[in-house]
Amino acid sequence: MSAVLSHPREARLEPITIERVPAVCAIEQQAYTHPWTPANFTDSLVAGYHCQCLVAPNSDEESAPPQRGMRALWGRAALRSANETLIGYFVAMKGVDEVHLLNITVAPAFQGQGWAPLMLEALGGWSRGQNAQWLWLEVRASNLRALSIYERHGFRRVGVRKGYYPAHPNTREDAVVMSLRLYESNSAWGGLK
Repeated sequence: MSAVLSHPREARLEPITIERVPAVCAIEQQAYTHPWTPANFTDSLVAGYHCQCLVAPNSDEESAPPQRGMRALWGRAALRSANETLIGYFVAMKGVDEVHLLNITVAPAFQGQGWAPLMLEALGGWSRGQNAQWLWLEVRASNLRALSIYERHGFRRVGVRKGYYPAHPNTREDAVVMSLRLYESNSAWGGLK
């Protein structure tokens, strides 16, 4: 069984730092056809946005080389340092009484293991601590997996932004605008109130 494909035993949220931007960008490039640039992440840090990454400590099992033919992160130094493996991250911007989720990503090797809902719950808790009433986001209309996760977490579709995202070749894709009223949430984790 590959350690990359199994659920790490423990993980923690830590701030994205300038030193972590290359690792975050490596995941961003794996996950998206139109990834954020290092400047997008750096600008978010400088602006004071809530930028968090989910990291798991490396175990001895994860230090072993992968078996032939298995998907691996070990060869990608930007994703794995000597001490930790980057599972995912999010960037959110606080407004007056709302928080706008700008980016949430789970490394492809860790998708489907429940990390996105965990990060959404952490973001919801932080947002409530900021006295935000609403959590907003946009998602590509074609990203059915993400739409499903958000809806299970309690987000509602409230609109469409026509041509919001770049697409290939030289076309644009619509974004579905979603919102979550933080004090009426029925999230996958019980809607902390």
